[in-house]
Amino acid sequence: MVITEFLERNARLYGPETALVEVNPSEERDRAVTWREASLIENALPDAPYRRAISWKDFDRQANRFANLLLSRGTPRGTKVGILLMNCLEWLPFYFGILKAGCVAVPLNFRYSSEEIQYCLELADVEILLFGPEFVERMDAIAGQLPRVHTMFFVGRDKPAYTEDGMGMLGFCSSGPPPVALSEGDHAAIYFSSGTTGFPKAILHDHRALVSSCQTEQAHHGQTREDVFLCIPPLYHTGAKMHWFGSLLSGSRAVLLRGVTPEWILRAVTEEKCTIVWLLVPWAQDLLDAIESGRVKLDHYLLDQWRLMHIGAQPVPPSLIKRWKSIFPHHQYDTNYGLSESIGPGCVHLGVENIHKVGAIGIPGYLWEAKIIDEEGRPVAQGQIGELAVKGPGVMLCYYKNPQATAEILKDGWLYTGDMARQDEDGFIFLVDRKKDVVISGGENLYPVQIEDFLRRHDKISDVAVIGLPDPRLGEIAAAIIQVKEGMTLTREEVEAFCQELPRYKRPRRVIFDQVPRNPTGKIEKPVLRERYCHGRLVEAQTTN
Repeated sequence: MVITEFLERNARLYGPETALVEVNPSEERDRAVTWREASLIENALPDAPYRRAISWKDFDRQANRFANLLLSRGTPRGTKVGILLMNCLEWLPFYFGILKAGCVAVPLNFRYSSEEIQYCLELADVEILLFGPEFVERMDAIAGQLPRVHTMFFVGRDKPAYTEDGMGMLGFCSSGPPPVALSEGDHAAIYFSSGTTGFPKAILHDHRALVSSCQTEQAHHGQTREDVFLCIPPLYHTGAKMHWFGSLLSGSRAVLLRGVTPEWILRAVTEEKCTIVWLLVPWAQDLLDAIESGRVKLDHYLLDQWRLMHIGAQPVPPSLIKRWKSIFPHHQYDTNYGLSESIGPGCVHLGVENIHKVGAIGIPGYLWEAKIIDEEGRPVAQGQIGELAVKGPGVMLCYYKNPQATAEILKDGWLYTGDMARQDEDGFIFLVDRKKDVVISGGENLYPVQIEDFLRRHDKISDVAVIGLPDPRLGEIAAAIIQVKEGMTLTREEVEAFCQELPRYKRPRRVIFDQVPRNPTGKIEKPVLRERYCHGRLVEAQTTN
């Protein structure tokens, strides 16, 4: 079975029902960027926020149109097709059109610079690229430096001279199924690592991995036809899309929200009758702060149907969930752990029945195995810290064109995550830190996540990141970069007093008040902080000072 069969089934069984909704509460969309024959629903006022929707039937037809457009150009099977778009109603039909043509979808991070876009296009051997108006300036800078990319489709009006009208051409293509037979072993997609340690690696997955992601997500969160999933994170990342795969498998509706303010989230849940919401930690914190401060009044919204809130992409402070449950006691809760190398979240998850274990990332997910190992790959004793390794149908095929890096992370079918973890007596896995982020101070291993979790308990701290900085005596010291809640003040002395509860060796030896940078998936951009405070060359600084 391949993932496109789920879309075709939904079109057949639920054709006129709404599959996807796109909502932007703040501004009117360029009306020229629309699907022909799509079921569009927009507000009547010309400058009002917009809402657009597409049915399962039109979703499938538009995917077929794009597949047939690719085939009409003689596009060979396995051709790499890049997607550089903001979240929008067109994103997923394009993605499935690429798959239906037997090609490989290559989603690109919308935050990439021109240099990073060029690097990723070359690394993944992309030959066809579609992009939107938000990226014209960045593409203008490199359009003449992409010898492999022979076709660029523009999704918008006022197209650049070097592109073709991607939307306009679809109207001339058949909406019938393309004549391409797919199998689960066919290459399906290339995703890129988050790039937090330099330029990203290209991660190759097959159709089997995509199908397994659908099955894992639905098994964990029990999506039914009545559920409505609110999707906020970017679709280029495995996290958002693979959580949506549960909606695809169940044939249920999803809402793409282009905005993350607490008011917009609650408004979308109310107006679209959302039952499942996936939040990143900062968004959940912002929502709670807005409610607790009185800025947001819950009685202005209709939220009774909201049944599940789940979080992934980063460690979740138990204090956050305690606050959440005090306000939303009826909500189910789940934590989801995964990597792009494991086709996104789900290889480990807490489970909605295990909220008493908040703080853990959980147990192996549906169809997955997990173990914690030492440097020689041997399982460590229960309670000891080691590297987390996972195994399942979503493990990547390889780092594309990088056999050395592949061999370092894939061993006998196991994916070595690079995350340090421990397992408790009940089998629940707790993250300790990234292997590469361990701070070795005076011979002691310090795990920044543990210190960050502790500091987030302070009622004046909005966000925190702990990094290692060079020290002539200890080699490294732990430095806490602290982002203070808006409207509040905090001193170094207050932080130091709060940290007295920590063992002495774990206390940050330096406190820095600054903004904590995070990428679109919520991960702290620690290389940015290292570059800012020690020019990113920690080892060099240790050995030359």
